Amino acid sequence: MMNVIVNDHEAVDAKRRSLLKLSGIMAGGAALTAGFNAATFAAAPLSKSAFTPPTPDRPVRINFNENPLGMSPKAQAAARDAVLKANRYAKAEIIGLRQKVAEHHHVSPSAILLTAGSSEGIRAAVEAWSPQGSQLVIPELTYGDGEHFAKIAGMKIAKVKMLDNWAFDIAAMKAVVANHRGPSLVYLVNPNNPTATITPADLIEPWITSKPADTMFIVDEAYAEFVNDQRFRSVSPLIAQGMDNIILLKTFSKIHAMAGMRVGYAVAHPDAIARLEKHVAGEKINFCGVDAALASMDDHAFIAYSKKSNDLSRQILVKALDELQLPYLPSEGNFVFHQLRTPLQTYQKRMAESGVLVGRAFPPADSWCRISLGTPEEMQWVADKLREFRKKDWV
Repeated sequence: MMNVIVNDHEAVDAKRRSLLKLSGIMAGGAALTAGFNAATFAAAPLSKSAFTPPTPDRPVRINFNENPLGMSPKAQAAARDAVLKANRYAKAEIIGLRQKVAEHHHVSPSAILLTAGSSEGIRAAVEAWSPQGSQLVIPELTYGDGEHFAKIAGMKIAKVKMLDNWAFDIAAMKAVVANHRGPSLVYLVNPNNPTATITPADLIEPWITSKPADTMFIVDEAYAEFVNDQRFRSVSPLIAQGMDNIILLKTFSKIHAMAGMRVGYAVAHPDAIARLEKHVAGEKINFCGVDAALASMDDHAFIAYSKKSNDLSRQILVKALDELQLPYLPSEGNFVFHQLRTPLQTYQKRMAESGVLVGRAFPPADSWCRISLGTPEEMQWVADKLREFRKKDWV
């Protein structure tokens, strides 16, 4: 039996009302768009009226960096309406989405390639820039699709060790590129996954703009819309200014809550886009995904709500981690990477038995766990569960 959300508007409105109540308590009745702070949160009670405690059979799923809110009501309506015309190809709508994305990034439509999520963009870039003697340069702890597709393409893979606190060692990555006799493809995820940390623009931009010979940069900014740290800057303006050695990858999976729709895109110089196009089966995006993406881009209220909900969920979790003195990295995404005092497999098992699914192992960070951010109500429940675990000396 299909699990269909019939009253999607009502469900999202209920979540929004709950979040408004929470943020009002925290900020003394301020609007949702007002800033959150730990001091006000510390004394804030939490209403669980709209929350059903999870069970092992109906767990809180905070293991895949998904957006727990679901798509915006406008996007859901657009996707439903698209079913009625899905016997046709979404040719005009695809052109419209490419145009809208181009306007968002201040580039021409020829600088945009729509893809099935960002993963197709990663694969296409690796295939397009993997001539004989080429290498993929990556940090040792990052999203795995770059390495996965490079192995398939037969590329040399140069993994660069991280700095303290799992930060990218940009200087060491530069050296690997400079010392290689052949083309290099540099893959940078910013904010990074699984660490949720950013690499400051002042470290990335000078390297890109120096235009090292035979080097193309893939910059994956799947989580950029969640960032609060002002040291972060997208590479999008560099492409708009004409830089031809960057491929920016974006997705509708995260802030737009469209993970299952598989809609993403690449932004790059038109010459680079033309090269990428040879490694995809055309812009074959499904009709429902295209129309949902178009609607979601215009739903600015939902995007703001999505970010504020994520900010609040993060504060709830890190407050508990602070109380329990469990080290964690500064999160700028919709997940938090924290250290454990127990083996990850044991922690995962105990969490699953409590109705919570957490992230998998990410070697070489074997004593760390990635927790995706659920709704504020879900994260309060998880925080309480962590406190229970401490009483049992499990964390």
